Amino acid sequence: MEEWKEVLATWRGDQAFLGENNSGGNVSLGSLGEEPGFRPMELLLLGLAGCTGIDVVSILKKQRQNLHELKIRVRGKRAEQHPRVYTLIEVTYLLWGEDLDSKAVARAIQLSEEKYCSASAMLGAVAEIHSNYEIFASQEA
Repeated sequence: MEEWKEVLATWRGDQAFLGENNSGGNVSLGSLGEEPGFRPMELLLLGLAGCTGIDVVSILKKQRQNLHELKIRVRGKRAEQHPRVYTLIEVTYLLWGEDLDSKAVARAIQLSEEKYCSASAMLGAVAEIHSNYEIFASQEA
């Protein structure tokens, strides 16, 4: 059985928290005065982007695709009644590289979303998730 994953949220005042993990990473939640932070539900979307992004990069590398840059835009619509869970999520993959094969990109995204990304599996249990991608020529020489 896998070990527990643990994070710590420390209240900083108002509706602000500092989130920390055991490896030293941190993120600001809420806002404190002029200091902006993520809302907890935004972090779920960011978690999905990071989860699938790690998969897609790894799969494309194994496919020997020459990926130079990847951005993932995730947006979601929430239910009107509490608890206001996400009901619809759209994921857009923006990829830059040399001669990226669209079939390889589509397959990497499909494998991530259907097999490897646990955030996608969890959110997909309550929300409809749609994805698309765009490939751009790399600016690198």
